[in-house]
This record gives sequence, C-alpha cells and structure tokens, in this order.
Amino acid sequence: MSPQPETIPETALRPGASSELSIAGPAGRLEALLTTPKQAPIGLCVVCHPHPLFGGTMANKVVWTLGNAALKAGCRVVRFNFRGVGRSAGLFDDTLGETDDALAVIEALRATAPELPLVIAGFSFGGHVALKAASRTACAALVTIAPPMGRYLKTAEPPAHPQVPWLAVHSADDDTVSYAETHAAMMSYDPPPEFIHYDDAGHFFHGRLGELQGQVQVFLERVLRPA
Repeated sequence: MSPQPETIPETALRPGASSELSIAGPAGRLEALLTTPKQAPIGLCVVCHPHPLFGGTMANKVVWTLGNAALKAGCRVVRFNFRGVGRSAGLFDDTLGETDDALAVIEALRATAPELPLVIAGFSFGGHVALKAASRTACAALVTIAPPMGRYLKTAEPPAHPQVPWLAVHSADDDTVSYAETHAAMMSYDPPPEFIHYDDAGHFFHGRLGELQGQVQVFLERVLRPA
C-alpha cells in the first residue's frame, strides 16, 4: 500500500498565501514553497529546477518564471528543492531519485484539491525530470524548457510520452543543452510537443523571461480554460 501523501497546512492554502513547506520525500524532507492565487485556483502546478550539481535550485529565475506563469494562469504552485539541495535531505541521484522527489511533491499538492487538473513543469535538468514524472502519473499538461535528452545524463533514455498537451521551449543558441539533440528527441515523439523556438535566448533566457512567461501562461490558460 502506498503511503498517504503529506498533508499541507490549511494556512498555506489561503488565497494569496506564499508559504515555506517541508514535504516528506523518499530520501527525507524536501524544502518547498507553495504559492496560491488570490482567486479560487483552477489548477495545480509543480515546477522542477535545474541540475543540482551545477547550482540549480528552486530559486532559479526560469523556475520562478514558470511558477509565476502558472500562478497567473490560476494554478496553486509548488516549487521545491531536489534531494541534497538547500534544506532538502538526501544525495543527488541523476534524475532517478529526483523523479521520485517530484512525484512525492505532486501527490502532496494533489491531495489539497484532487479534483483540479495538474500541470508538471521544469527547466533544464528539471525539464527532463518533469517529463519522467509526467510519464508516471496522471496530469493535464506538461511544460519543458530546454531539457537535456542525450549525453548530459546517464539516465537520459527518452521517457514515455505523457499523452497530454505538452509545451516545449528551447533556444537555438543554448550553450549548455544541445538544441539540435533535444529538438530531435522532442520531434521523435508521436505526437510531438507544441514547440517554441528561440534564436537568441541562450540557456537562461536572459532578457526574454517576460516573453517566456507570457507564452507559458497562454498555453496553460488554453489547457485549463478550454473554450
């Protein structure tokens, strides 16, 4: 029998609240931040951060941008630190344990409103983890920003298609994650994700975060508020 998901305090669910949390994960407690919209939420969103061994944390600006896009689209949002990052317990596990971390956070957030659709999002390493998590749990949408899909990860075999609306974003001049490699991997899925191409945003979308936030928000509003 699977353990019951962590209970998130009611005070963290109040309209407009932003609350620090400690969520039970498979390797120990996970540091997290939950933000709730001022209006009644229409969805839930978990956002995964970049590579833990290269300074990735839930405070990353692209992760924050994804969370803010989801918040503006009407989602209750959790950003969290993978095992071994910040105040999260455990050690780096090359997407394997990190995917389990994401699933634990997802179940804790889902328990706050099981009737609401779930969005899984991630940037870079976190984008790959988000895809792996989406292939293992029911969700309504997936957003991946510049996820490594090849030689960057020992465990980078392509996860199964989540079979939900999927937005993928990458810049051709990314000097950290190969655009050509990731684009080819994305296009090999059937159907491929909705793909947004940038020419000059680099890996971290310097100067383009407002544009990125708007595009993600539009996608989520389309999924969560269908005509």
